[in-house]
Amino acid sequence: MAGDAKFLLWLLLLSISSLCFGSELDIQCLKSIQQSVIDPRGELKSSWNFSDGTRGFLCTFTGVRCWNPEENRVLSLLLGNLGLEGPFPQGLQNCESINSLDLSSNNFSGPIPPDISQQMPYLSSLDLSNNSFSGEIPSDISNMTYLNLLNLQHNQFSGQIPEQFDLLTRLTTFSVADNLLSGTIPYALRNLSASNFVGNKELCGSPLDDCSRRRRWRIHIRMHRINDLSSIGAAVGFVVGFVVAFYFPHCFIFSERLRAYVVLLHLL
Repeated sequence: MAGDAKFLLWLLLLSISSLCFGSELDIQCLKSIQQSVIDPRGELKSSWNFSDGTRGFLCTFTGVRCWNPEENRVLSLLLGNLGLEGPFPQGLQNCESINSLDLSSNNFSGPIPPDISQQMPYLSSLDLSNNSFSGEIPSDISNMTYLNLLNLQHNQFSGQIPEQFDLLTRLTTFSVADNLLSGTIPYALRNLSASNFVGNKELCGSPLDDCSRRRRWRIHIRMHRINDLSSIGAAVGFVVGFVVAFYFPHCFIFSERLRAYVVLLHLL
């Protein structure tokens, strides 16, 4: 209940503050985003016209949803499938009232900002799926306690899923499928479907395979390979030694005593 009251208070404060300076910050936010991303198809360049200046003009931009169509106050940025490229967009901290960010199905790459929760503390939806984001998933995301949806699937994230994600108690939709993650799935996420974690070869724990069983299997496979290599090495060594001994005895018999011993063995 305390969390809900805090959220409602935040909405009230936003509505008051936006009358004074919210619009200018939101304009600066979108300008920074437009400048920091690569836009091969010109989706933002053609739509995001900052010279308009009419009331609520930001709300007509591609992918921009406002709290009120007559206010330049960004509620959501829905920039999925626009062919955008480059690193994580800059300037989002100036969209102070943003509630949802969708960058899915683009060609973004590089890491997520380590202070992402400070840039967008009140997000309820974050969709970065189907890009090429890399590096570790920031544990700072756990401070975005209003998140209902967190979709990071089909990227190149590595390392472990932060244990701090146990703090994301509002999460109803979550996916990290098809990445390069390893380690154990945090306890609070184990009630989700296995489809939300598949495609990470080194990730284990419920609802995927048990970690201890996977480790035992890896050890078994490794020992089996070592035994195979040892057997092959021993066989090759025996054959090579036999051939050398039979055809080139002078290569390893260095004393008359040993030579005599070999001759005696042949006679027997």
